[in-house]
Amino acid sequence: MIWNKEAECMSREDREKLQLERLKETVARAYEKVPYYRKTFDAANIKPDDIKSLDDLEKLPFTTKTDLREAYPFGMFAVNDEEIIEVHTSSGTTGKPTVSGYTREDLEIWGEVMARALTMALADKSDRIQNCYGYGLFTGGLGVHYGAQKVGSTVIPISAGNTQRQVEIMQDFKTSIITCTPSYALYLGEVLKKQGVDIEDLNLKSGVFGAEMWTEEMRNEIENRLGLLALNIYGLTEIIGPGVAQECPQKNGLHVFEDHFYPEIIDSKTQESLADGEKGELVLTTLTREGMPIIRFRTKDITALKRDKCGCGRTLVRMDRITGRTDDMLKIRGVIVFPSQIERALLKIEGLDPQYQIIVTRPRHLDELEVQVEASPMLFSDEVKHVEEVKNMIERKIHNEIGLRVNVTLVEPESLPRSEGKAIRVIDKRKFD
Repeated sequence: MIWNKEAECMSREDREKLQLERLKETVARAYEKVPYYRKTFDAANIKPDDIKSLDDLEKLPFTTKTDLREAYPFGMFAVNDEEIIEVHTSSGTTGKPTVSGYTREDLEIWGEVMARALTMALADKSDRIQNCYGYGLFTGGLGVHYGAQKVGSTVIPISAGNTQRQVEIMQDFKTSIITCTPSYALYLGEVLKKQGVDIEDLNLKSGVFGAEMWTEEMRNEIENRLGLLALNIYGLTEIIGPGVAQECPQKNGLHVFEDHFYPEIIDSKTQESLADGEKGELVLTTLTREGMPIIRFRTKDITALKRDKCGCGRTLVRMDRITGRTDDMLKIRGVIVFPSQIERALLKIEGLDPQYQIIVTRPRHLDELEVQVEASPMLFSDEVKHVEEVKNMIERKIHNEIGLRVNVTLVEPESLPRSEGKAIRVIDKRKFD
């Protein structure tokens, strides 16, 4: 089932023609209405009329999160205040948050792309969607909400937290689709098992999981624990929220809704554009947003694009699963390490609960990497010799994955913090040493 066949199955030639038309309009509006873009375009000696092809997009300067923070709160808006009817912000954990403003038409677009996303996850009017993303300034909750309403599904706006209530609602309301972060889905599965709930008695058929990176191994674990089809969604506050891209049941990359969001891949160091299939930093340009057009936003997310035919029939470009971020990669003794690599190694080991935390320290001026892993109750109560063998085996698995020796600490079951939102996997103590 496809929500908008005309847009999602359009020929490449027709879509590129539409993209160029929309790109020209967006660049002109940004230059005329947003002082930041007028300043940066003038500094680069670029005028909107210089954009004559999609390739000309490379002439335009990038936009970064720092640029958006410096425009806080409303400096990036391209319309009068009266036309902005909703605002959202990023988490702002490392300084001022970035603000995203929406006109009525922007909310229509958001609902449209989220309707496409939820339809890819098998949603229709007969479904009850339990929306466990947080409502409020975070874009996740309302983004899913608008899309579900457009599809005509029944929305259960339970938001994040109160896990016991989540389980009760899931059972009593016969939830068929659940939306949340993958780490919270994993935790829900843990709670269901602890309470003796048979997943065969639930009505779940699919889940839409995003807002944090997760591996294929994590997908397998979630599907086993919840008995559903687990699909990946991608979005970010600066562009619109969730609904930039969505995975279909083929599980072969996330379809980017490129009639609204134009994707590029660049080398994050040289800033040069990369060809399809080459892994690099994702850069996005909005093509239809009124309230806050964004030109060439550097997402810091690492992925690749591919345009081969998808079995679902959609012709949209697909992006690979995010494998890391340019700002969350760890440099340990000269080696680049992504948390997802460690997660992948752990999830290949039977008997381990996929709950972990990475702690980086620098004693005596040398980086050390500790991985705390929850052992199963049986393993934790086992004899010391066997526990030591398991610990050594985990260290070897991680070493094979990342090429570095790490210290593994097996901790008691349920001792690591659970997250109802984005999981905190890395604690880097080096800057405090």
